[in-house]
Amino acid sequence: MNTIKKAHFQLTLLNGGITTLILVIMTLGYLFISESSMMKNKMYSYQSDIYTIVSYIEQQDVISNTWLSQLESGKKYYVSLMDNNTEFLYDINKLYENQERKQVLEQAWHYYQNENFSKTPHTLSYKSNYVSFILEYKNNTKITSSKYCCFVIHMQKNTSSLKILLVAPLENLQNQVVRQRFLFFGIVALALIVIWIFAWIFTGKLLNPIEASRLRQNQFIASASHELRTPLAVILSCAEVGLNNNICSELTTIKNEALRTSKLLNDMLTLLSCDTGHLDIRPVHTQLDTLVLNACETFEYMAAVKHIKIIASLPENPLPDCICDSDRMIQVLTIFLHNAISYTPKGGIIRLSVAYVNRHFEITISDTGMGISDEEKSKIFDRFYRSEKARSDKNHFGLGLSIACDIITAHHGNIKVTDTLGGGTTFVITLRNQFKSKSNI
Repeated sequence: MNTIKKAHFQLTLLNGGITTLILVIMTLGYLFISESSMMKNKMYSYQSDIYTIVSYIEQQDVISNTWLSQLESGKKYYVSLMDNNTEFLYDINKLYENQERKQVLEQAWHYYQNENFSKTPHTLSYKSNYVSFILEYKNNTKITSSKYCCFVIHMQKNTSSLKILLVAPLENLQNQVVRQRFLFFGIVALALIVIWIFAWIFTGKLLNPIEASRLRQNQFIASASHELRTPLAVILSCAEVGLNNNICSELTTIKNEALRTSKLLNDMLTLLSCDTGHLDIRPVHTQLDTLVLNACETFEYMAAVKHIKIIASLPENPLPDCICDSDRMIQVLTIFLHNAISYTPKGGIIRLSVAYVNRHFEITISDTGMGISDEEKSKIFDRFYRSEKARSDKNHFGLGLSIACDIITAHHGNIKVTDTLGGGTTFVITLRNQFKSKSNI
């Protein structure tokens, strides 16, 4: 994933995430306020009915069965009366005397008489008051529970002490709340889909000019690199001929500078492939121990010139084959060995080792050179970054470690840098023992 695609994804995530959070908070806030208002309105309706019931009883000498039946009509209330703690029985033709009604009334009386809850009375008149509570009833035949709003009215009627229990099923209110929640969550879900699509398209359009600029820059680098290859090839060939014929000593300088420029161009083209997601990775079965030995032999002469010793450490047991791009891995080892030789003083030691640990390959390159400070360890894989100690070396452009990191990342591996015991730097390359992707990063 290149930088622009990553920025597109992150910006979409940021914009969509913030909008989603705001919308969800607003929706939950509205539902809370709306449901609280619905409950308050329901309670006001119940209170109005309670005043009407108390007023009727105070004006009547006899409580009729017809009036009680009307209270329970439509199942708005379940009613139970206690006259001097004796249950008042009345005929309702068994229409509503179902098992649930009986159990609900029994549980309501039990809850009122035995449970501890706030029984602060609400005054209706000088002879009457009431207390209220919520009862959660669960039938053995139902998985879900039902809620009931219960009111116990205390009244003094002549010489009698009346207790009237009104139980109001909240099923209709609960169903209304559930329907409202589903409706709002459906609307919010559709809105979020539109918002995320819009965020993706909008951020993509915002990044189009940046992407166009990046493509123009990459095209320029590619064109410039290819155009410079031809004159460099001519310069190198002429320098080789001149050196072979001992024509001019300055040809050595021409050759060295041309080689430096050629290396820089190759590095730029590699980085261009990484940026465009077209770094060619061709995994094959590779013997890493053989690869390490070949790399050591390649740099043995260069190290000997500086009186530096290269030591290769291999495990006693044969290693399994690593599925990787052998040419790219040679490129990585070349980068690390060239750096190690460049920054290791005379008489130093460079060690290479390879191991198979926890189904992962580990290649370790350590030196006894000048080392890398903790502050610079987080920067050395950045492009064109060179430490102050390395700025005097014209053969290093600050691209090698960046290229090595891109190649290892394309293999789904990683690179760690630590200090060598006694001074110097140690790099540890970790690779999986399997590599499924065949190309690109």
